[in-house]
Amino acid sequence: MSSPSSMSLFRYVLPISAAVIFSAVSASAQFSTSSASSSAPAVAASESSSAAPTLVAMNEAAGLPAAPEPAAAAPAAGAAQSGGYGGSHGYHEHSLWSSLVFEAGGGFNGPIGSANNFITWGGNLNLGAGYRFNPKFSALLEYQFIDDKLPGKLIAETGATGGNAHIWSFTLAPVYEFFPKSSNDVYATGGYGFYRKVTNFTNPAPAQYCSYFYCGVTYVNQVAGHFSSNQGGWNIGGGYEHRLGGMYGESRVKLFAEVRYLDVLTPSVTTQPNGLNTVSVNSGTHLLPVTFGVRW
Repeated sequence: MSSPSSMSLFRYVLPISAAVIFSAVSASAQFSTSSASSSAPAVAASESSSAAPTLVAMNEAAGLPAAPEPAAAAPAAGAAQSGGYGGSHGYHEHSLWSSLVFEAGGGFNGPIGSANNFITWGGNLNLGAGYRFNPKFSALLEYQFIDDKLPGKLIAETGATGGNAHIWSFTLAPVYEFFPKSSNDVYATGGYGFYRKVTNFTNPAPAQYCSYFYCGVTYVNQVAGHFSSNQGGWNIGGGYEHRLGGMYGESRVKLFAEVRYLDVLTPSVTTQPNGLNTVSVNSGTHLLPVTFGVRW
């Protein structure tokens, strides 16, 4: 027969033991469920990977074509590019350098109007550089030098034996091309800027001349008197361009021929240049420069 103390101890131990056993059974069941769920994807992946070669082998045995490879993503339609062949009009770079424009040329010029009796025919030199804003419109800063002769009547009034007029200028000249994508183009141009005109009268003077064999005295024309003026001026005209080279029309080099009307706003002058006889000239200098050159 158990003692009262043993019965009392058994009364406490039995519930505790039952609770421990129930907890152990529950933990074991949860562990088994977790293991099963974690192994399921691995089994599925294993079955899938083993099934893929089998499917390929079946396709090859049946003579069926292989599955196509995924196509590479196409670039966006408006993706920026640094350059490329722009349709049928050749290669065009999108940079500061490709927008710069340069020109060089030379030609001849003559006076316009019966009142313009103080200047005759001569030559001109043109240099320019600028920026092309779009295929049709550009603006250039141009330097021009004109060397013209003076009429004999004007020279005789001063008592000199020769003379010339030098005109140099800096002008801002916009250029508008009507057919910029064509090999043959026409354009309109004009400009306004600063002009300096110097009128020189010359007389022959002795000067020493030396060659490989001897030295002697010769006569050269030297400036005996002159007068000058600084003023504004403007020009307007047009020309023809022909593009050189380039299979796709991408060449930047163009030959040009142009003619402009030039009006230098010189004042009327009555003077005795450096002690020569008195001479008078009318206001305004009107010329027609014709220039041939290259633009790129």
